[in-house]
Amino acid sequence: MPKAFPFPQDLLDARAVLDETRAASEEYSKTLPWSAEPMPGWESDKQLHSNYISSKPDSPGYTEDRAAEVTRFRARLLELSTTVSTHPFWDSVEAGDRVEARMALKHAHEPAEA
Repeated sequence: MPKAFPFPQDLLDARAVLDETRAASEEYSKTLPWSAEPMPGWESDKQLHSNYISSKPDSPGYTEDRAAEVTRFRARLLELSTTVSTHPFWDSVEAGDRVEARMALKHAHEPAEA
């Protein structure tokens, strides 16, 4: 059975916001063109033993607003990642248990098994 770690509430909250921000960033990235810079589309040759032909349409690139939003997400994710990974709580965990504790933090929001 995995060890239970007494995570402080501010660390749990920061991890939750990190997860939410990462999910929002990933959803936003799905709306973006495939290239940040304007690029011509392309089509590859037919693949051996397959009828699949890889291709991409022309990419208009990111608008200034889209580029700014990507930059904002990256900065926020870096800030939250730093907050979680450098939290003072980690100093209270024995060195040999830190990996297990960091993995447990990723699942701390899940309901406990009966």
